[in-house]
Amino acid sequence: MERYRTKGTCSMEIDFDMDGRKIGDVQFIGGCSGNTQGVAALIKGMDIDEAISRIKGIRCGMKSTSCPDQLARALEQYKENHEL
Repeated sequence: MERYRTKGTCSMEIDFDMDGRKIGDVQFIGGCSGNTQGVAALIKGMDIDEAISRIKGIRCGMKSTSCPDQLARALEQYKENHEL
């Protein structure tokens, strides 16, 4: 299980599993439950690069980031740390 501490969102943390380049289970700690559960369900099984390209840069209201954007950042960090 990978753990990422979020910045600038209602969710405080994102926990996720990877199976090679495929995203496994994703769990947001905090945040808007329905929205974060929806993002987690939609992204499960997706290739890491496809997921990043779809969700990176999404904003929440006037914030410069969002829970999906934070997940993209977590996945980018994972890629860097695991040389994918």
